[in-house]
Amino acid sequence: MIRLFIRQYISMMLFVIILQLLLNLILFLDKGFHDVSLLYLNIIWFTLVAGYFSLRYVKDRKLMKPYVKFKGNYFDVIHEDYKEQLANKNAKVQEQKQIVLERQDELLAWVHEMKSPLTAMQLLLEKVEKSEVKERIENEWLRLYLLLDQQLHATRLMTIELDNRIEKVHVKDVLIQEIKALRTWCFEKKIAFDLEVDDLTVHSDTKWLGFIVRQILSNAVKYSDVGGEVRITAHMTNEQAVLIIQDEGIGIKSEDLPRVFRKSYTGTIGRETSAATGMGLYLAKQAAESMHILLAIESTEGVGTTVKITFPKMNDYQKTLGM
Repeated sequence: MIRLFIRQYISMMLFVIILQLLLNLILFLDKGFHDVSLLYLNIIWFTLVAGYFSLRYVKDRKLMKPYVKFKGNYFDVIHEDYKEQLANKNAKVQEQKQIVLERQDELLAWVHEMKSPLTAMQLLLEKVEKSEVKERIENEWLRLYLLLDQQLHATRLMTIELDNRIEKVHVKDVLIQEIKALRTWCFEKKIAFDLEVDDLTVHSDTKWLGFIVRQILSNAVKYSDVGGEVRITAHMTNEQAVLIIQDEGIGIKSEDLPRVFRKSYTGTIGRETSAATGMGLYLAKQAAESMHILLAIESTEGVGTTVKITFPKMNDYQKTLGM
């Protein structure tokens, strides 16, 4: 309460102090007042001022009591209200996290359930004699499989650090496996593959690396002309494994190239193609960054596209393990 009183009368107190200093200066400089005791005058002045403010304090104290009580209760209420809001917010955040995790589990379960009839369809197609209808069904089956695969990895991407299993991976084995998975598209478009791949071994996650390669190869096949060629090279450069996938397709327009890794961005060519989702390269980029893999694209419209995958050096491998 004293602090409140001082804040209320601080300007008056300063004014009195300034007056007292001026009076002392005048008495000190004027020779006519040399016989008057400065100490005596200051004591009288201070007594009068102290008495005045003491009376004012006693009088104003009664008026300030309700305000002080209200102020204390007000801040207590505000503090308790803030604590309650913070607790509610934290509870809502935890509730939302739990909902997201539950939906993620449900979505993963749904995708796995969808893969079962797809597998059955594939086995049935193998028993069907080769025909134009069979090829068309196989192509549509592959499109459906790749879309489900994208959804599966998009869901797992949120917990990729927990899902990673880093091990030695033979790059050539991954490439051959993913090329075989796209064989129906390749047969339909008569796409040839030219592999110049050294016997490279990298430390990575087999499934996620396969997913990255799958997105790039599927784009290469999708946007290549009939009878085109996809050239794949893999070698060591400056103690780093480098995988390059190059197609002779329609390419990417210069204005689209800086944005190809954006989520749901299909670009000019993608908007003209109903099959484009704009998610493949985005997911591949996110997965690559999580494993410290550098993904870069160069392209010229009407000439083709080159995707360069650079794996981390061995001394960077500790980052991948989270050490």
